[in-house]
Order: sequence, then C-alpha cells, then structure tokens
Amino acid sequence: MVQTLFPRLAQSTKIKTASLARNGATFRSQLIDWYDQNARALPWRTQPSLYKTVVSEFMLQQTQVKTVLPYFDRWLNDYPDFPALAAASEDQVLKSWEGLGYYSRARNLHKLAQILTEQDDIPTQSRQWLPFPGIGPYAAAAICSIAFDDPSAVVDGNVVRILARLSADETEYKSSTDAAKAYQELANGLLNADRPGDHNQAMMELGATLCHKQNPQCLLCPVSGLCQGRVKGIESTLPRLAKTKFEKKTVNRAWVRRNGKALLYKIPDSASRMSGLHEIPTLESLRIAPPAEPPLIERKRSITKYRITERFFRIEPHQLPSGKIGEQFVWAAPADIAALPFSGPHRKWIAELLNEA
Repeated sequence: MVQTLFPRLAQSTKIKTASLARNGATFRSQLIDWYDQNARALPWRTQPSLYKTVVSEFMLQQTQVKTVLPYFDRWLNDYPDFPALAAASEDQVLKSWEGLGYYSRARNLHKLAQILTEQDDIPTQSRQWLPFPGIGPYAAAAICSIAFDDPSAVVDGNVVRILARLSADETEYKSSTDAAKAYQELANGLLNADRPGDHNQAMMELGATLCHKQNPQCLLCPVSGLCQGRVKGIESTLPRLAKTKFEKKTVNRAWVRRNGKALLYKIPDSASRMSGLHEIPTLESLRIAPPAEPPLIERKRSITKYRITERFFRIEPHQLPSGKIGEQFVWAAPADIAALPFSGPHRKWIAELLNEA
C-alpha cells in the first residue's frame, strides 16, 4: 500500500518520497524502538486516560511542554475528570487557565467536557470528533490514536519538519497549515498501524527533542539514515515556509486609581477573543485622547502576526467621561484583583503598575 501511495503523492505535491516508500517498514521500526527507549516521562503518559490525553492536547496547542507541565498538574488536581470540569463555572476555568494564553482553548475544553459528560457513548474515530468544539484534524487524530488506537496520523509543525527533511522537499509553502495539508498523505502512509498512538507521539517527540528548527541533532536521530535532507546537507533549511509579514500596532491604555481601587475592563462574553477576561482599559474605550506626557510604562509583545507596543498612561478620575462609563468597567481593590481572571501579560502589568502608584 505504501509503495503505491507515494508515487501518487510525489506527483501531486512534488515531494520526492520514493526512498521513504521503499523503507517505510524500517522507518516505523526504528522510530518506535527509539521512542520505547527515550520517551519522556510526561504526566499524561503516566497511567494514561482519555481525559488526560484531551487536556494535554488542548494545553499543548501553541504552547511548549515545559510551560504546560505545572498547569497540567494543577488542572488535574482542580478538575480530575470530565464531570468535574463540566460542573465548573467558566470563570473558574478561565482563572485556572490564566497565563497559558489562547483562552478559546479553555472555553472549548470546558464545552467539550460538558458534551462528553452527557453522552452515553464516546466516539472512537477521529472523524467523529471533528464536530466537537476546539477539535481540528490534528487534535482529533492525536486524541483518537492515543486513546482508542484509531489509525489516524497527526501532522503538526514538528511532523512537517520531520517529513520535509526526510523527503528533502524544497517546496516553499505559504504557511505551516498549507504544509500540513500537503504532508497528510505522506504521514498516513508512514503510520504504524499496530501502534498508531505511540507512533504519533514518537513523531512529536522526535521533533521536540532532536529534529529542532535550528541545529537538529542528526547524529542522535534514529532515522537519520533515511533522511534525504541530511544526505543533501539541506536539513537545517527545511521546511521552507513563506516569511510571515508582521504588522505593528500601538495600544494606549488608562491606569486609573480611585479610593485605592483600579479601573478595569471586563471583555464582553460576545467578544471573539478573550471574552470574560479582565484587562486594563484602553483610552479608546474610555473615549480619552492620549495625554501629552509620556506613559508610566511601555511594554512590547507579540500575538500571531502582530507586534504590539502597549503604552500605559496615568489618568485621573476627573478625566473620565462624565456620566456612567459603562457596565463593562469595574473598580477593583488589589485584594479583589487576585481572584479575577486576566491574561498573563495584564496580570504582570497590573502588579507593576500597583507598585508604581
């Protein structure tokens, strides 16, 4: 099957996979043997369960393992299973997620727990998971292969990097998403059908620990003998993705204190991003022009394609618009702020500004 699959793939995507096709069995055995001996002892792999797998996959989207580890342990302590998570309020869930970023993941995980708790039979095939909140092709394949041995291959950035180097594919892709789509058929053909979950984890492990973006550790790689990119000496240049064009933005925010309390803004539940979280209000939301004096502090951060400069100005209460400023604005004492959900950056900025004041 593999030998007939790859010539068709090579023709459609220009990926030269003949060598991989001939050595598919060798690739699978070398990869799984390496994984059995070198897999990291991660908490979701210890006494694995569907719940642990789901939580880890949601947390690991866009986030490194070392960042996830303390959150995962706390999460399992607060919400040990789907029913416990389903019963929690959204505010509790967001507070527990605080600092991990991409908060839609937390909301979708919460919704998914509520759905699965109500179901009599949990589906076991990846395609059956695609309608669930927060579940795309990668998450569906990862969860179902690991938890149910469903023969679905995962393709994320790590897997794209491995396959691009193995096949010496010099095609430039518009994005990692486009590359993942192009490599899906190749990943399916190389999948170890006897141990699909372990194979997928081995691919992710290889990309995370050896097949790095920069300075790949080829001498330690279990499949380096099959790597056409290494033969050509181009492994460090692969995969080839079009450079992201970054946009610069400046956000002006108001730091307002009154009677020991700070003015905050609660992002509406209807917002497409960060709904339910609190933040330091923008001058725009308060209909205030930027003051002539310099900001108290200025901080930079990056979100997807944006490079953002955040500027925080001291605004006196009498400078606020006359009349009611809106129900989304709240005054919070320092003791109350600790219990409110914020994004990680806003939590740090508030702590800094409270000391400044």
